[in-house]
Amino acid sequence: MGGLVADSLGQWEIATQSAFDLGKPGHRISCCPELGRLASELTKNDAFIAAAGIGWACVRAIAFNKSPSSNWSLGWHQDRTIAVAHRHDVPGFAPWSTKDGVTHVEPPFERLERMVTLRVHLDAVDDENAPLLVADGSHRFGKVAEEAVENLVNRASITTCHAEAGDGWLYATPILHASARSTLGRERRVIHLDFSRDALPPPLDWAGVG
Repeated sequence: MGGLVADSLGQWEIATQSAFDLGKPGHRISCCPELGRLASELTKNDAFIAAAGIGWACVRAIAFNKSPSSNWSLGWHQDRTIAVAHRHDVPGFAPWSTKDGVTHVEPPFERLERMVTLRVHLDAVDDENAPLLVADGSHRFGKVAEEAVENLVNRASITTCHAEAGDGWLYATPILHASARSTLGRERRVIHLDFSRDALPPPLDWAGVG
């Protein structure tokens, strides 16, 4: 989505700056009303609606950065956890973990299949700056066993997600994706946003962003 947040890029940078100031490769963002507002506005954006439809709520935000002081690679994988407000042992939801003080759990996979993820780019990304790679159509294969990932990726066409600052990439949350280490000495700031239309089974509730 070219120029998705180009007009509000400064607001996105201000809202997320504290997460990037931590110097970590990734940080789960919570209790950030301004980011929650910006994410909610995206669900009313014409380009977002054309691609994903209506009725979405942002249920998790992660700040990712690759910089000279924090550079890393990511192998092919599916995202399989969600962020919840509190732990409650509900059938089908396990295992549990805590990331950046936020409670996470792996839900039944069909819930992930009904979610979408949007990456908001605060910096330009080219071949040398660790673009996201996605295995086209891999979200249609359900929960992919670790030993089957390499074969599936080798048979898929791969999309390289180049971007300009202010662009967005929208994809099905369970899609197989990866990224290499950056070979450039500049930042690659990305805000990863998960969206869902579903409520969780009580007493579970989404952690949310705001």
